[in-house]
Amino acid sequence: MFIENQISHFLNLIFGGAALWLMQLVGYHPADASAPIDGTFSMELLVAAALILFFIVVRLTLSVEKPNGAQQIAELIHEFTGGQAEQVIGHGYERYQAFVACVLLFILANNLLGLVPGIVTPTSIPVVPLGIAVLAFLYYNFHGVRVQGPVGYLKHFAGPVWWMSWLLFPVEIISHLARMMSLTIRLYANMLASDLLTLICFSMIPMVAPTAFLGLHALVAVIQAYVFMLLSMIYIGMAVAHDH
Repeated sequence: MFIENQISHFLNLIFGGAALWLMQLVGYHPADASAPIDGTFSMELLVAAALILFFIVVRLTLSVEKPNGAQQIAELIHEFTGGQAEQVIGHGYERYQAFVACVLLFILANNLLGLVPGIVTPTSIPVVPLGIAVLAFLYYNFHGVRVQGPVGYLKHFAGPVWWMSWLLFPVEIISHLARMMSLTIRLYANMLASDLLTLICFSMIPMVAPTAFLGLHALVAVIQAYVFMLLSMIYIGMAVAHDH
C-alpha cells in the first residue's frame, strides 16, 4: 500500500482541508481528520483524472486522415460499447452510451490497479462498487421516469394484471432495490477473491505461478467490468422500454 499512501498523502496536503469541510458539511466525519482522503479514494481520483485526460487528448488530436493511437483506442471503445448498447437497449441507445462506457472504463481501470504492486484493488473495498451501483440505480430510474413519466413508470411495477398489483408492486420495489446489492456484492466479492488468491500465491510460490495468477486477475477484472456494464444496460433498457 506504499503507493496508495504516498498519493493519499500528497492529495491531503493539497485538498485535505477542503475535503474535510465538504465531508463535515454532509455530516460525515472521517476516522482521521488530518487525512480525510484515504488511499482507496485517492486511487479512484487518479483513475478519474487519467480517463478525463485521455479523452481530452483524444478530443484535441482528432484527425480523419491520421488518427493517433489514443484516437484508435477511443474509437474501439465507442464501437464496442455502441454495439453492445444497441443490442441490449435498442432504439435510442446513443443517449445512454456515454454513461455505460464510463462505467466500463472506470471499473476496468480500478480493477486493473490491483496488478500494480503496492496498490489494493479499489473495487475490492465494498464502498467503491456500492457507490457505482447506487449511481447506476439512480441513472436508470431517472431515465425511466423521464421517458415514461412518473405514473407510466410506476405502472410497470404493478405488473400486467391489475388485480395482482397489490402483491407485485412491493415485490418489484424490493427487486429493484436488491439490484444495488447484487451489483455491489458481485463486483466486490470477485475482486476481493482475486486479490486474496494472488496475494496468497505470491507469498507461497515464487515467480511463475504468481505471474499466471496476475493473468487470471486481469481476466477477472475485464469480465467483472463487462458484466457490470451489461447489467446496467439491461436495467436501462427495461426502464425506458414502453412495452412493460
